[in-house]
Amino acid sequence: MSTQKKIAVYPGTFDPVTNGHLDIMKRSLKMFDKLIVAVAHNPDKKPAFSIERRMEFIQKSTVGWENIKVDHFENLLTDYMKTVEGGVIVRGLRAVTDYEYELQMGLMNRTLDPSIETIFMIPSLDYSFLSSRLIKEIAHLRGDVKGLVPESVLPFLQKERVGD
Repeated sequence: MSTQKKIAVYPGTFDPVTNGHLDIMKRSLKMFDKLIVAVAHNPDKKPAFSIERRMEFIQKSTVGWENIKVDHFENLLTDYMKTVEGGVIVRGLRAVTDYEYELQMGLMNRTLDPSIETIFMIPSLDYSFLSSRLIKEIAHLRGDVKGLVPESVLPFLQKERVGD
């Protein structure tokens, strides 16, 4: 039997992290020896929060959780996976609309490095509709996002009124 640790990477922009993201993280920790939450720099997106702030949100939201690390990357995910010795990419699937994009990315990552597996997790029912984009839109329009994001994120959404 192999004694090699199973290291999974949960990549995303997490702009901001939501309770749906935390749900996927918590459940992933039950399946893997270590989970690395990797905040991505995506030049195609214009994030409301800096990478450092997004990492801080995740770190504050996971205080006391064992075997979790928060990191960031700016290169290809498959290259990042090699640097952290990750063997599995964790991705969340909320709806059919996510599936096509995630399948394409999973197949591309497998083409780039066949040794890396991708698993798709469906969210808990309470979070199946949740996305960072919707959270930012609601916050911008001064709506209540309490219960949808970690408590540590709320003041920043209210203070900065994303998009103002």
